[in-house]
Amino acid sequence: MLATTQSKPAQTGEPLAPVAAFDAFEKDGARRFPAWVGELRRAGISRFATLGFPTPRMEDWKYTNITPIAQLPFKPAVNPSPAALAAVDAARFAFAGLGGSRLVFVNGHFAPQLSVITKLPGVKLGSLAATIGSDADLVKQHLGRYASATDHAFRALNAAFFADGAFIFVPKDVTVEEPVHLLFIGGVGEDGAAAHPRNLIVAEAGSRLKVVESCVSAGGGPGLTNAVTEIAVGEGANVEHCKFQDESLNAFHVATIQSSLARGSRFASHSISVGARIARHDVNTLMIGEGVECVLNGLYIASGSQLVDHHMIVDHAQPRCASHEFFHGILGGASRGVFNGKIFVRPGAQQTDAKQTNRNLLLTDEATVDTKPQLEIFADDVKCTHGATVGRLDEDAIFYLRSRGIGHSAARRMLTQAFASNILARIGIEPVRKQLDEFLQNRLDAEIRAVEG
Repeated sequence: MLATTQSKPAQTGEPLAPVAAFDAFEKDGARRFPAWVGELRRAGISRFATLGFPTPRMEDWKYTNITPIAQLPFKPAVNPSPAALAAVDAARFAFAGLGGSRLVFVNGHFAPQLSVITKLPGVKLGSLAATIGSDADLVKQHLGRYASATDHAFRALNAAFFADGAFIFVPKDVTVEEPVHLLFIGGVGEDGAAAHPRNLIVAEAGSRLKVVESCVSAGGGPGLTNAVTEIAVGEGANVEHCKFQDESLNAFHVATIQSSLARGSRFASHSISVGARIARHDVNTLMIGEGVECVLNGLYIASGSQLVDHHMIVDHAQPRCASHEFFHGILGGASRGVFNGKIFVRPGAQQTDAKQTNRNLLLTDEATVDTKPQLEIFADDVKCTHGATVGRLDEDAIFYLRSRGIGHSAARRMLTQAFASNILARIGIEPVRKQLDEFLQNRLDAEIRAVEG
């Protein structure tokens, strides 16, 4: 992955709260994890101490001021009490009709009593922390190998403070027929906790897997989710990953999805973001083999004073690979959207086919979006395009619908829903697609009513 140069920000209140909290956290972790995990943690906190929290002076954070996150009291999330767990209703966050395994995490920690795991031959599903204890060599081959913390403070912070997360391993030529649901529930217990879940998904050569990752809040208080999901897709494997983020509007969400795609693999990623006061999603893909096909879809809906930021890196490191990105944003109130998409075509990556499209719909005069699609091409036999649009609902289309007897509000809702459905229709997991469509219909109805007063 190409590094992004960042200068060290000015710091106030030394030492940084996370650095001060690390010693106690490491002592607790040293009792439960092997030495190599401690090395990963220490490298993470050392890098964070160098980088500090990002500021708008850094190019990659130019439009996203995370001062409210930096000002939170830094309290690493601990396992909720039995009483708090008993009060969690995980079923209300499930997708109706979605079978298969559901792994539930509360404040970033695995909750086996709330989870349902279907045992499959050779397939490993469960807690990352438990798997480090039972199969450390397998985890060590992959953990921290894909998502670099070198130039990203929040990834460094995750490396330092992760305590648990999901682990999925699918062996060669095995198909997992039903999707695996990873459900992360935050806001349980004390306000202000910072959860750092770490997910590791490994699909070996020729395997097939679908994963749904959803992040929600059980309470309405402030807190931070700082998640990293590493996905290794083997030769000829096929993986679909769908993430849905709908946390409390007082919460903060920072996440990285880092995928490594081997020769002839197929990878589809869907990012649906509607919650949190500030949501930052880094979606990075590295094509390490030839003949890869990758599709990255995204939909973000914001209102009030929400800020949602997607930063994308698609790295064509090998020839004859194809990537297609389609991201739509719907922004109401005084919300703000950010999209920064970078496509790198490295020397020798001939016959690359890359497309990137970002379209944004502004529902109010106060809503804003900053969009910056980028191409960096160092090969000559390529087909690469990018584009971005920002606008309002088409008045001619509204007039056309009204001339057919459809009311003004209904016409606006229909057009807005069609704009969102263009992305949702790409999700290949039917129960998730259907339920998200219903959810977003209700959300968009509320947005249109708010605009019309």
